[in-house]
Amino acid sequence: MDFQIRPAQTHDLEQILDIYNAEVLNGTATWNDREKSLDDFHHWFNTLITQQFPLFIAEDVESKKIAGYADYSSFRQIHGFKHTVEHSVFIHPDFARRGLGKTLMLKLIEHAKQKHIHVMVAAIDHENKASIVLHEKLGFKQSGYMPEVGQKFGQWRDLVLMQLILD
Repeated sequence: MDFQIRPAQTHDLEQILDIYNAEVLNGTATWNDREKSLDDFHHWFNTLITQQFPLFIAEDVESKKIAGYADYSSFRQIHGFKHTVEHSVFIHPDFARRGLGKTLMLKLIEHAKQKHIHVMVAAIDHENKASIVLHEKLGFKQSGYMPEVGQKFGQWRDLVLMQLILD
C-alpha cells in the first residue's frame, strides 16, 4: 500500500473522528472515556488552524481511507511554554505496524523545527511499549514518570513523559 502524508482538510474530520473514538472505546492512547462529536472535532480543527498548529493525515492512495493522523498543539496555556508543544499520533488498527506512526512523527518533527519549536513533549500510557520505543528511536528521552495520574477502564494509569529538544 502507498500512503500520502498531507495536511488534513475539513472533509477528513469524519474519518479522523472514527479513529479517535475507536481509541476512546477500546484503547489507552487517550484516557478520555467519552466519544467526541463531529462538532467537537470541527472546533478542535479550527483551533489548530487559528493557532497555526498542524494536523497531518496518512491517506491510503488507492482507497482514500485515512490510516492515521498526527498533530501538535500548546503544551500548556502559559506564555513561558510558548516554544513547547505536545503531540499525539493515532493509527487506525487496520494499518498498525506499517511504520505510519514513525512517518507521521517525522513529519511533525520537521514541521516543529520549521516553526522554531524548542521542545516536543509526548505523554504516553506506561503500557504502550511500542510508542515508548518509537519515541526513543526518534531521540526522545524520558523526562518524567507519573504513577496513577489518570484512569481508564476502571484502572489507574501511569503516564510516561518524554521530550525531544529540537534545536
